[in-house]
Amino acid sequence: MPCLYLSTNVNLDGVDINPIFSEATKAISAITGKPDTHIMVLLKGSVPISFGASTSEPAAYGELVALGGITKAVKRELIATLGTILQNSKLNVPRTRFFLKVVDVSTPMGSKL
Repeated sequence: MPCLYLSTNVNLDGVDINPIFSEATKAISAITGKPDTHIMVLLKGSVPISFGASTSEPAAYGELVALGGITKAVKRELIATLGTILQNSKLNVPRTRFFLKVVDVSTPMGSKL
């Protein structure tokens, strides 16, 4: 079951976050081949984040944890796709201010993905 945890410094009060959940779930499902019914997405706003020495511009950090199915190509596609979703969403987080850590928990520690 892939789990995406997103933190952003953007205040989510009054923001319709349902499209972000929907788009992220569909993207993760399409890219990893896992059914969308097995994907979890968590989103937390108003998190103090410093990125490039700036705390005022929108930024986001994410971690995607999955049990298998994460290759170098999948990892690259997840980073690009989820970055685009955040940039085009109401959060307006530029892709250049988004960092995604992708972890395959079925891979032995120290393995190079």
